[in-house]
Amino acid sequence: MGRLCEYQKRLLSVFLVCLMCMSVYACGKKQDTMEKIKDLEFTVIAEDNIPEELFGKIEEKKKEAFKITFEDKGFLYVCVGYGTQQTGGYSIAVNDMFETANAVYVDTNLIGPKPEEKSNQVESYPYIVLKTEFIDKPVVFD
Repeated sequence: MGRLCEYQKRLLSVFLVCLMCMSVYACGKKQDTMEKIKDLEFTVIAEDNIPEELFGKIEEKKKEAFKITFEDKGFLYVCVGYGTQQTGGYSIAVNDMFETANAVYVDTNLIGPKPEEKSNQVESYPYIVLKTEFIDKPVVFD
């Protein structure tokens, strides 16, 4: 029976060491990965100002919903497309674009034409291209 108590003491010691290590890790943990560091300034790029290589990628993908990024000359381009729509008259709102410790977050949504608006009855491919300073972090789309 004395051996069992010695075994239990060792097991308890190992458990306590593990518990201390986990608490040290949790206390030393840096910033929450979703915590906003700063809002990002961006420009919505008109079609004729999109870099040629990026425009080609968008043209290939525009019939389906897409989310792509592109880096060129110190700038980050963030592109969100909503695929084929049955009519024109759509717009895209940028709800948020910010940087965290680990990523750049972008939140957009498609806004349809108002019922009273006469929209073009031709298919459209709404997309938006946002240009911001280059940040070497993954982009997370919401």
